[in-house]
Amino acid sequence: MSRTRLPNKLLTSLFAIITVAVLGFAVVDASSAGAGASARSKLTIMAPAAPGGGWDAFAREAQQAMRANGIVNNAQVVNVPGAGGTIGLSQLLQMQGRDDLLMVTGGVMVGATVLSNTGESLADTVPIARLADDYNALVVPASSPYNTLEEFVEGMKADPGKHSIAGGSLGGIDHLLSGMLGKSIGVDPKDVNYVAYSGGGEVLSSLLSSTTAAGLSGYNEFRDQIEAGTLKALAISAPEPVDGIDIPTFKQEGVDVAMVNWRGVVAPPGIDDATRDELIDIVTELENSPEWAEALDRNNWTDSFQPGTDFEDFLVGETDQVTALVKELGL
Repeated sequence: MSRTRLPNKLLTSLFAIITVAVLGFAVVDASSAGAGASARSKLTIMAPAAPGGGWDAFAREAQQAMRANGIVNNAQVVNVPGAGGTIGLSQLLQMQGRDDLLMVTGGVMVGATVLSNTGESLADTVPIARLADDYNALVVPASSPYNTLEEFVEGMKADPGKHSIAGGSLGGIDHLLSGMLGKSIGVDPKDVNYVAYSGGGEVLSSLLSSTTAAGLSGYNEFRDQIEAGTLKALAISAPEPVDGIDIPTFKQEGVDVAMVNWRGVVAPPGIDDATRDELIDIVTELENSPEWAEALDRNNWTDSFQPGTDFEDFLVGETDQVTALVKELGL
């Protein structure tokens, strides 16, 4: 008996409808409470990625710190994965006026929106706060002949095609870093063999199976394997050495590459000023909690707290910078 397969576009539409419905059930109707009141009673934190990734971990650390300090009565995490966070962003923009919803975002989403050409961007959201930064590590499998960044760079210069670099979504931090690495060592960014995966787990699998020659992702996603000796870390994208991470920076190894993978939270469009201020207060209380300080230390995140208009100004500059970089790299 033959089976009828649904067209891809129809499947995508059905997924979007289901996602909206699930998120809708998770969020309390803003009209049922006064400005900011429902956020204190029940707050939904959207992680625009699959469970287990960096944004998911960030959302769940925030959830636990909020619970431990009674900042909100009930904080829950909802995952809306796909396309560098742009599917989650699209759903957030449809939740206009919701006053009990925050979405985790970061540098990856800026690049993804620039490349997507959908017309949707973080400029359509209400910026609440930037909270933390971390950095990407370039790693190779333990079986790799390369033990230093210099050795890998020499191999990549000789034959870029044979030196595939696994990373996350196109336009994200990993992708931009691979292009910056190519440019800095004299390899056309278009010739860099970048292999995009949907999440850190798939990047790790490609490395452990030696499907790819190297990988770029957040340090925390590789940390256990680096410590276990199954991966070798060649460099980290921080502008200067990071306390607690014994990996040289690209700059220390003579390659002029640095990029911050920042993370923060935004709210849906259409909320009033009182709701915005209440959400900023909630996140400020999170930032000041001992549990959040422990989370920063545990995950090797750098505190970069910027609430409200400061974060909004940062987003404008970040978007301009990434747009220029995408154009410069020909991505």
